[in-house]
Amino acid sequence: MTQQKEWKKKRRFRQSFARFLHHVAKRTPGTACPEHPRSIAILAQEKLGDCILLTPLLRNLRTLYPNLELHVITFSRASEQFLKHDPNITALHSVKHGAKDYMQKVLSTKFDILFNTKDSPSTNFLIQTALIRATCKVGHYNEFHAGLFDQYTSIPYQSHMALKNCALLQLLGHNLTPEACRPKLPPMPVSEEMQHFISAMPKEHCIGLNISAGEQNRTWPEARYKELVELLPAKQFIILSAPEELEKKQRLEQQPNVTPSPGTKNLYEAGLLVAELQLLITPDTSLIHVASATSTPVLGLYREAPQDITRFGPFLVPSELVISATGEVAGITPGKVAVHIERLRTKLPATP
Repeated sequence: MTQQKEWKKKRRFRQSFARFLHHVAKRTPGTACPEHPRSIAILAQEKLGDCILLTPLLRNLRTLYPNLELHVITFSRASEQFLKHDPNITALHSVKHGAKDYMQKVLSTKFDILFNTKDSPSTNFLIQTALIRATCKVGHYNEFHAGLFDQYTSIPYQSHMALKNCALLQLLGHNLTPEACRPKLPPMPVSEEMQHFISAMPKEHCIGLNISAGEQNRTWPEARYKELVELLPAKQFIILSAPEELEKKQRLEQQPNVTPSPGTKNLYEAGLLVAELQLLITPDTSLIHVASATSTPVLGLYREAPQDITRFGPFLVPSELVISATGEVAGITPGKVAVHIERLRTKLPATP
């Protein structure tokens, strides 16, 4: 309850700040985006999953405008470390960790287009939207964004974020298919250990279990994973985890139907492993979007959060969602997950 009150307090502050900006940074809507932009600045969201869903826009911008100066502005270490590997970006700037670079190369420049990828009011993002100079400032429509941008994307709020990011291209006259908006992971270093493991993976079609969630209300307890593995002794599993949960991963790998695997050192390694799975079971984390990037069927474990599901759920892959009735993922039973595994398997192509 305290956490919910704190969230509501922050939301009220963000909304009040947006109203304040209406008085000091209001723009007159209508300025069109240049048809052939020479420079675009994009405000990238903070979490890894958000960054994965930004990759289709970056890829398509580079393809459509090969000479474009594409600047991406980050607000977290996670987004910075992920996006620095994306070959489509001209320059990466960190608001919090590269103040000198940001002052010299962002605030001193006037871009053709500035795109704020947040679809709800964010204090940090609105500050940067006001500070960064651009001929045309683009945002997703929200009542608290009204009057702060020159152009708004014409895509419903509940649309998937991969499509919402690519909606910038609609303003530039390009209509993309959903497949063109599929995320892809930028190449990152891959250990020899992981390369060898993937090349020698068991011939059985393995089911992946991602045990890391990042937030307590999205976490499925270790005991639940163990019970699921024991409930399905004829199936073979592989455990994926964040580096800080390797001990939990190793305990689960003591089960006879779990194949021990190397710990993944980055999302690209995780993607190479996920691409080889029959299906992936994961809480609502960035691995949902890794599955979309690798076209891997996914079974998602979700709390009751309809907006998260429609905007950040599986994209362009066979999927099943198991939604907790308690408001926390921990409320989902292994038996219910086992039922949904079979439902998902009926959606998959027959294997020899």
